[in-house]
Amino acid sequence: MATLPKQYIPKGSDPLVEKFINCIMKRGKKSIARRIFQDSIGIIKTRTKEPPMEVFSKALVNTTPLVEVRPKRIAGAVYQVPVEVPAKRQQSLSIRWILTAARARKGAAMAEKLALELLDASAEQGAAVKKKEDVYKMAQANKAYAHFAKMG
Repeated sequence: MATLPKQYIPKGSDPLVEKFINCIMKRGKKSIARRIFQDSIGIIKTRTKEPPMEVFSKALVNTTPLVEVRPKRIAGAVYQVPVEVPAKRQQSLSIRWILTAARARKGAAMAEKLALELLDASAEQGAAVKKKEDVYKMAQANKAYAHFAKMG
């Protein structure tokens, strides 16, 4: 694969982009994580007509959960209680799910897998969006226990 020009993301640009790059990073190799992100942005640029950063932000919005289930122990029984997700956790879960789904894809470079997952998520499909929908369905199924969320 040809190396892409590095003018896409200036260092310290958007805090959300920096957080995403930090989440990509493994073993403190930030330069590699930054290159993976830049290469995936370049791939997105070649595959769509939309601006790549718009695709990135749309992907994050489409994978952001509003409710999740939390286990709560009441009188010896454990109930899955649906609760609203705080904004900071929404962002963290969204990033984590996209990266997990990208890493789970087989047979390509990480930059390409990430680009494909971001494109899928921005089109409201793919593993990360499926994860969000599964969490939402779980919360809907356990709506009967919502009154336990107010206790304690």
